[in-house]
Amino acid sequence: MASALIEDYALLGDLHTAALLGRDGSIDWLCLPRFDSPACFAALLHDESAGYWRIAPAGGGPATRRGYRGDTLIVDSEWDAPGGTVRVTDFMPPRGKSADVVRIVEGVSGRVSMRMDLAIRFDYGNVVPWMRRRDDGLIAVAGPDTLCLSSPVGMRGENMTTVAEFEVDAGEKVPFVLTHTPSHLLPEAVRSEAVRALGKTESFWQNWIDQCSYRGQWADAVRRAVITLKALTYAPTGGIVAAATTSLPECIGGVRNWDYRYCWLRDATFTLQALLGTGYVAEAKAWREWLVRAVAGDPAKLQIMYGLDGTRRLPEQTLDWLSGYEGSAPVRTGNEAAGQFQLDVWGEVLDGLNLALDSGLECEDTAWDIQRALLDFLEGHWDSPDASLWEVRGPQRHFVHSKVMAWAGVDRAVHAVRNHGREGPVDRWRALADAIHADVCEHGFDTERGTFTQYYGSAGLDSALLLIPRVGFLPWDDPRVVGTVEAIQRELSSDGFLRRYDTSDGSVDGLPGTEGAFLVCTFWLADALHGIGRRDEARALFERLLGLRNDVGLLAEEYDTASGRQVGNTPQAFSMVGLVNTARGLSGESTRTKPGGSG
Repeated sequence: MASALIEDYALLGDLHTAALLGRDGSIDWLCLPRFDSPACFAALLHDESAGYWRIAPAGGGPATRRGYRGDTLIVDSEWDAPGGTVRVTDFMPPRGKSADVVRIVEGVSGRVSMRMDLAIRFDYGNVVPWMRRRDDGLIAVAGPDTLCLSSPVGMRGENMTTVAEFEVDAGEKVPFVLTHTPSHLLPEAVRSEAVRALGKTESFWQNWIDQCSYRGQWADAVRRAVITLKALTYAPTGGIVAAATTSLPECIGGVRNWDYRYCWLRDATFTLQALLGTGYVAEAKAWREWLVRAVAGDPAKLQIMYGLDGTRRLPEQTLDWLSGYEGSAPVRTGNEAAGQFQLDVWGEVLDGLNLALDSGLECEDTAWDIQRALLDFLEGHWDSPDASLWEVRGPQRHFVHSKVMAWAGVDRAVHAVRNHGREGPVDRWRALADAIHADVCEHGFDTERGTFTQYYGSAGLDSALLLIPRVGFLPWDDPRVVGTVEAIQRELSSDGFLRRYDTSDGSVDGLPGTEGAFLVCTFWLADALHGIGRRDEARALFERLLGLRNDVGLLAEEYDTASGRQVGNTPQAFSMVGLVNTARGLSGESTRTKPGGSG
């Protein structure tokens, strides 16, 4: 089984796909040519027989030290080994004609014996490729895929694995370049370009991060977070995947294992806030344009998630030959939740497009036409039960957060007419928003306990209720908001970090088992504590959240407070977005979406 902790992995990427690199110098996860393509290295979800690529000193073991090279996506790992010190530099150059993973071994001092082990297994470890040698390395072919490894060192086969053993002296550099192409095309030899590619990659990331406008407290953490968001961007379309992985468990040994290599609409507003708030207008515009293209069509068929290019069909299946991370089966690809009705998504899309308008991004008439169509659907369906933003697989209910976001969507339309010259039946929309607002306050608030509830008639809570003041539904100082924040902190807290809701009996989401503390919810709690005036407590909680990041600044989806480790898919865009937006809020920059044109 894979022995590395989730937080042992650093992220490499080329704005088309991503790889996970362990502390031991092993790449245990890589999908080519896209984020959502089948993996050629899948040891992360099984063991080494599912594919991996390790370069490390012959004795093995974790790197003595490692880190990203400045504000880039280049990882330097150093080992103090018998005989001297060696550095391995790993990166993926921004995509050209093909996808490349470049690894440069460099002697720092003395003379170090090194070993490379490569096991290519296409289709998530299911297919062993046909291998053949060539002058500068080897070629692996299976079905539609070809991988070419280029290096000056000699290689041999050993137990269905390609092995190289060599020594490196101080000042010596030994490159390895793994290149992917379609199997009907022959990869070019690129070994000689490895050092040049390093310089180009470093320049790319340095030039990109120079655009970051954030100058508040925790600037280093914010820069690493926005670099991670950029790395999770699919450059051809502007879509941002929720995470680079599938099926990393929310509870070790449990079944809450989902494929996050797709683009969720619910993340739109938060992502736009993070990008626009840190100076990345071009990325925000690309994301907004991806959003408009993805949702175009019949508003009744709006999905909560899409593929990288707007693909709608994301059929869910299990890969039975993989045992799962630390035995956490099943391993899933695709996501059945794409077919769920989640009412809040209509509000999230309208809220996100309004944020783009408020931020000065030009909005074509087509985008407003789409918004009008979404509003027409919302008007006729806001009072329907749904599966909530948490994609519960239990009964549909009248979730309070979903109704609040329906209100927000209508409210933003009123705001667009009043403030941006858009045309529409503003009086009808305002009356609709008022009706939704009144319905939520009547049926979604427990007067005896003084808190909003997870769904109408429920006694339970939901961390998404922390967003009620953030979207402008009620002001921060409203006693109902304060009561809700305090109840959520009291009842959903696990060592100070928040769970999404109570999963103890599976009655809400229809799934067995539990999950860890949900990190973005805890960022929302820090925002909420700040909003209701408990600012010192908010900052202390934010600092604790920063302390959960791994050694290279990354966060997964959740945190297991009992074992003290990250769980869930990684790195999680929603967690990194939460970090950026909360840092902005605690530093004095507003992160709220608050037109408040009605209600």
